[in-house]
Amino acid sequence: MACPNCGGLDRRALLGLFGLGVASALAGCDVKPQRAATAAKHLRPASHPVPTAPSAVPAPIPPPVAGPSQVISHGPPEAVAARQVAITIDDGFCAECAQAYATLAQTTGVHLTFNPNGCYGEIWTPLASTLRPLIEAGQVQIGNHTFNHWSMTGLSDTDVTAQLEQNEEWIQQTYGITARPWWRPPYGYHDARTDELAASIGFTNVLMWNGSYGDSTLLKPAELLNIARQYFHPGAIMLGHANYPTVTRVFPQLAQIMANRGLHAVTLDEMFGTSRSTGRSS
Repeated sequence: MACPNCGGLDRRALLGLFGLGVASALAGCDVKPQRAATAAKHLRPASHPVPTAPSAVPAPIPPPVAGPSQVISHGPPEAVAARQVAITIDDGFCAECAQAYATLAQTTGVHLTFNPNGCYGEIWTPLASTLRPLIEAGQVQIGNHTFNHWSMTGLSDTDVTAQLEQNEEWIQQTYGITARPWWRPPYGYHDARTDELAASIGFTNVLMWNGSYGDSTLLKPAELLNIARQYFHPGAIMLGHANYPTVTRVFPQLAQIMANRGLHAVTLDEMFGTSRSTGRSS
């Protein structure tokens, strides 16, 4: 099931440039109207069973630890000094786009943080065999972006926590890891109530951003690159999406921008000292 117009990756170019330093069902997912037609094309016919994720868990998953909430939108001074960039990829209703990002991580070694929605599990679950070894190695991290991508500020208290807990359960079952303490509010919508509720179940870090690819909608390659150039700076938390094919066509150019600026990609754990073994700040 490929995205319409998703182009193939030039693997040799990717390897060379990064060597420089660089829905289960769609039902219930909160997609915008223009996204629905694209997303629907990625649904596996009912006659085909959804692949199951590997069952082995690399380490015990820690219980949730409640704590004070903090909103994080940029790297700490240490990340700026080290010229680090955290590339975070949300959603993922484009099957070939999600696969392209997984292949990118596997073949180049670039460090990425994915924030998938469990309602797109039919797309993300088959990638578990590729991503799990990278997660165990600390190269890839998984954050919680809620299960259905609904605006959290409009939900009841019960539904706010349910969205995070359902997605956390799916992440644990699929990737054998916890997303705690990181969660990214859909659309960036959050308030003191949602933050307190999330923190009460261990999601103490509200993940925002100070850089973007601008790819929550369909862009031309030149448009995406121009936006990325504005924001690729030391300490940036970059927001991207695995929803439209444009980004998959410019991986080498994005890597070149980073290389030219002496930047290198890290996970949120690496940038902020959080840990999957504890599910909280070290």
